[in-house]
Amino acid sequence: MQITDTAAVVTGGASGLGGATAKALAAGGAKVFALDLAPSIAKADQVDGITYVEADVTDPEQVRAAVAQAADSGSPLRVVVNCAGIGPSARILSKKGPHDLDLFRKVIEINLIGTFTVVTVAAEAIAKTEPLADDARGVIINTASVAAFDGQIGQAAYAASKGGVVGLNLSAARDLASHGIRVMTIAPGIIDTPMLATVSEEFRAGLAAGVPFPKRLGLPEEYAKLALSIIDHDYLNGEVIRMDGSLRMAPR
Repeated sequence: MQITDTAAVVTGGASGLGGATAKALAAGGAKVFALDLAPSIAKADQVDGITYVEADVTDPEQVRAAVAQAADSGSPLRVVVNCAGIGPSARILSKKGPHDLDLFRKVIEINLIGTFTVVTVAAEAIAKTEPLADDARGVIINTASVAAFDGQIGQAAYAASKGGVVGLNLSAARDLASHGIRVMTIAPGIIDTPMLATVSEEFRAGLAAGVPFPKRLGLPEEYAKLALSIIDHDYLNGEVIRMDGSLRMAPR
């Protein structure tokens, strides 16, 4: 599917994986609507073809308004990439006591329920567009993590949320097949995003050393490149692709 002269929605689109994907889509000729929170948008690069929209994926009304803005842009909404998410660390039991239940709920609400909300609202809008070849109308790409398969110590909430995204993938692809909408999921490994900006170079080197090959951290631009490849490849549907340099996470 071509992205030129289409509209695209990218959540978490002001930085990291979403920021790189928004820029790549805009460079390819898409009219991009990058959804994010106000503090992140304030720090974002201003790029031709990207409209930043303040929206919290846990607020269905904000999601509906943002998707409507994209759908009413004059270009058909064909692409959605879900990158919004958080990854706090906490053990189920630690010296500080049991896991904060509200924190667990918050991670699920943002990473899993937020993803599902965007998928559902956007699918309704995409389904109203004119079909292309093979009755295709669009593609939705969600973001999981290798933690969905190899959850480490302290990742109970994060791994559970990303495991939910993986579990959603095939069912969503089957649900939306009759509407000509493909659903794919990318499960990144350790990516050099702003979430790692505060750690030391020594710690970053240690993370990179654990990747079999290439022995380095992944780049947000590589995620964006994979997302664009998925969009272009019309026969990819209902699959989870690991982008991790063959990394398998150790317990800690």
